[in-house]
Amino acid sequence: MKVAVATDDKVNISHHFGRTLGFRVFDIDSKKIVNEEYRQNIGKSNGQCGSCDHSSMINNIKDCDLVICYGMGMGIYNDLVRNKIRAVITEEETVDGAINKLIEADLINRLDKLH
Repeated sequence: MKVAVATDDKVNISHHFGRTLGFRVFDIDSKKIVNEEYRQNIGKSNGQCGSCDHSSMINNIKDCDLVICYGMGMGIYNDLVRNKIRAVITEEETVDGAINKLIEADLINRLDKLH
């Protein structure tokens, strides 16, 4: 499984998918991280509503099965689903905390936080 986690500082989970600076991308196999890389968020928002380029953002992580973020809009969520990328909206604050909970099948998906 390949997982992208939205982050601005490589430590904490970004509060908004469209504004995140990048993604820590993990390859997970048999409950172990086998590879990790960082990718800048191509197409991120400039702060104006609707200014992010969903196609560019999705193409950047299209090889991922799952994306984890603290929050995102319904538009990008639907675009991710259409591209067969599962989105998890979490209350976890750190990337490592979310990945560890995901590996242990204990990561709660708060889809009610979509806006």
